[in-house]
Amino acid sequence: MSKINQLTSLNKAFYQLPTLDLAKKLLGCILIKESKEGTTAGIIVETEAYIGPQDQAAHSYQNKRTKRTEIMFGPPGYTYTYSMHTHCLFNVVSGEVNHPEAVLIRAVEPFYNLPLIQKRRPKINKDTHLTNGPGKLTKALQISMEDYGHRLTDSPLWIAGGIQEQIPISCGPRIGIDNAGDAKYYPWRFWITNNSFVSK
Repeated sequence: MSKINQLTSLNKAFYQLPTLDLAKKLLGCILIKESKEGTTAGIIVETEAYIGPQDQAAHSYQNKRTKRTEIMFGPPGYTYTYSMHTHCLFNVVSGEVNHPEAVLIRAVEPFYNLPLIQKRRPKINKDTHLTNGPGKLTKALQISMEDYGHRLTDSPLWIAGGIQEQIPISCGPRIGIDNAGDAKYYPWRFWITNNSFVSK
C-alpha cells in the first residue's frame, strides 16, 4: 500500500478554524494532487494568512468582490488559485461565508513521487529548490487555474492530516507585499522552523 493510500482527507470542520490558527495547523499537513501523469504530494512547510476586508494585503481588502475573488466569499475549505506573472498560486479559502479570507501555501517538502516532481522542474539541480516557493510548488504538483473553486476534501486536489504534533513553528512578516501599508508588518507568515524547503 502506498503512502498516499494510507492518508485521510481533512474534514470540513478543520477548515472552519480561525484563519491565523488554520495557517499554523496546515503546517505538517500533506497537499496531494492527482493527475493523468500520476499523484504527487508535499508536506506543507510554509503558509501566509490573509484576512480581508481589513487586511490591506488581501485581494478581498475592503470586501472587494470580483470574478477572481468570488470563491473567497463562500464557505471555507475550497481552492482559491490566481495568476501572478507566469505563476499560479494556491490558497485555501478560510473564514465564514461573506468573510473573505484565505491561507496562501508558500512552500512544501516533497513527500510522494519525487521523480515526477523532478520531471516537472527539470532545470532544478537541488531538491530543496523544487518546491520552496508558491509558484514552484504549483508547477511541481501540477496545480493550475483549473483547480479554482475545487473543494479540498475531494479528489483530485486534497489535503490530508500529517505531522502537526509538536512541530516547531516560526512566524514573521509576509513576503512581497511592500505596497500594503501597515499590513506588510503583520507577522502572519508561518513556517516549520529550520525546514530546508521554506522559501528564501
